[in-house]
Amino acid sequence: MDKTALQEFFVPEDVLQILLSASNSSTLIDSLETLIQVCRAADGRADLASKSILPSVVQLIQSLPYPSGRHLLTLSLKLLRNLCAGEVSNQKSFLEQSGVAIISNVLNSANISLEPDSGVIRMGLQVLANVSLAGERHQHEIWQQLFPKEFLALARVQSRETCDPLCMVIFACCDGSPELFEKLCGDGGITIMKEIVRTTAAVGFGEDWVKLLLSRICLEGPYFSSLFSNLGFATSENVEDTEFREDLFSSDQAFFLRIISDILNERLREITVPRDFALCVFGIFKKSVGALNCVTRGQSGLPTGTSMIDVLGYSLTILRDVCAQKTLRGFQEDLGDAVDVLLSHGLIELILCLLRDLEPPAIIRKAIKQGEGQDGTNSGSSKPCPYKGFRRDIVAVIGNCTYQRKPVQDEIRQRDGILLLLQQCGLDEDNPFLKEWGIWCVRNLLEGNEDNKRVVTELELQGSVDAPEIAGLGFRVEVNPETGRPKLVNVS
Repeated sequence: MDKTALQEFFVPEDVLQILLSASNSSTLIDSLETLIQVCRAADGRADLASKSILPSVVQLIQSLPYPSGRHLLTLSLKLLRNLCAGEVSNQKSFLEQSGVAIISNVLNSANISLEPDSGVIRMGLQVLANVSLAGERHQHEIWQQLFPKEFLALARVQSRETCDPLCMVIFACCDGSPELFEKLCGDGGITIMKEIVRTTAAVGFGEDWVKLLLSRICLEGPYFSSLFSNLGFATSENVEDTEFREDLFSSDQAFFLRIISDILNERLREITVPRDFALCVFGIFKKSVGALNCVTRGQSGLPTGTSMIDVLGYSLTILRDVCAQKTLRGFQEDLGDAVDVLLSHGLIELILCLLRDLEPPAIIRKAIKQGEGQDGTNSGSSKPCPYKGFRRDIVAVIGNCTYQRKPVQDEIRQRDGILLLLQQCGLDEDNPFLKEWGIWCVRNLLEGNEDNKRVVTELELQGSVDAPEIAGLGFRVEVNPETGRPKLVNVS
């Protein structure tokens, strides 16, 4: 680019000379490309900091119009991003040069058209992301400049490459500040998070910043219910309403539950789930159960692409993992709180009813004597699994709840659920790993519970359960020759 062209952009002469001299180049483009490479290394950034290059780069960015100067602007932003990567003196100089306001203007310029310039926006956000890592003062400056209006406009850009760094910037600004998370999820900021979830649902994500942000907000913070409601239709705000409609849940709510389920599953050993979160998910699950009355057999696992089924499935997998905390993390006193509140609100009763209403798997049906209702199932029911794995997920919830919880073991026996659960220990092509979850469930159901073991031995002697089912669990039935009473013995 010649000197005449640069004059059209009003690039100050002193800025041009400083950059050309620092890079030993003859053109501005060559200079920027050379300096970008130099400051990829820490010692290169330190050397350029000692020469006070950053103020010249900021001045250059301020002088370049968009979109006519887009190429130079992109190179300049890239250089500025590299200069601010962990170099404290450059990060400090950035604030002194009013860098946040200048970058904010660039972001606004690249985002005013019908098709936002995701490349320029991404580069500008990466500059702010590097600056935000410098500390509280820098984070405060970014927050004050961009919250809420600019953050909201950026959240609405339907681009993965812009959403990732945006989430990083927001997370860095709020991290360590409950007050800022409260603002982000309050009346003035919740729309930002709603648009981030919608954008992620539409274009996906390449980095984990959105997961870290949602984890902090929804699993470690109290804002799950608020964000879920904001993602839905106006009619779905009351999650306790049991009336079911096909338009009850939006596709954004289904995606939101999907990503929350993924986060919880990945971080279950780290996160102690709040009881309010567990109760809210249980309310959503109860509301979504109405979908079982109007669906056909599912042809795929989650996600199915149908909002009501995905909400049903992901709320169930979240409950499964909430109930797994004790299994994975031992006996810390606070870990049972969320599960205890679910149990007190009728989780076992509801789950057993759903399992009874499902049509039995074909392989299991062959192993059970049918006809008189003695097996604990509703033989007249024919509700299919709405997705592949639904039965398995129900059994997994029960299995996790029964782990070293005698009151749950007793409740299942009192509700005539033991044989029902024994029936889940076979193979089922519509429910991968059902047998493994079924065995885990019955193992927990019998552990340390002589009353439950007695029920199982009596069922086998009555012919209600084939011996291979019991043997598959590692047990066999023996009869005391003196008393004639059966007992369940561990094969090992």
